[in-house]
Amino acid sequence: MRISVFRKAHFNAAHRLHNPNWSDEKNKAVFGVCNNPNYHGHNYDMEVKVTGEVDSESGYLIDLKDLKDLIKTEIEDRFDHKNLNLDTEEFKNLNPTAENICYVIWQILSNKLDDRFELKIRLYETPRNYVEYPA
Repeated sequence: MRISVFRKAHFNAAHRLHNPNWSDEKNKAVFGVCNNPNYHGHNYDMEVKVTGEVDSESGYLIDLKDLKDLIKTEIEDRFDHKNLNLDTEEFKNLNPTAENICYVIWQILSNKLDDRFELKIRLYETPRNYVEYPA
């Protein structure tokens, strides 16, 4: 039986959207208030979707406790209450847009999960704005 399971998670982080190859004027024009030199923060909500075949012996697709622990150690502990631009290796040279954050989360988790699973990440930057990878 093919099925999907979901796990919700949450982290708070600050960031600044800025392209160092652009002028200050262009950065302000493109990123607006998100280009604030003193950074700004979001309360990110995330949905992790894992899809695959149910194990006939356990009845599980994946042990949700294991998925919870993986998200905690690999994502929440890494990004929660951090300045993404300054405190994380992933965004030292990558603009921490919602799109890039979502893709980085997908990369981290997909490298930790068994290849038999399909993974999709939905990241809410605000209750009305969210991104999803893969699309």
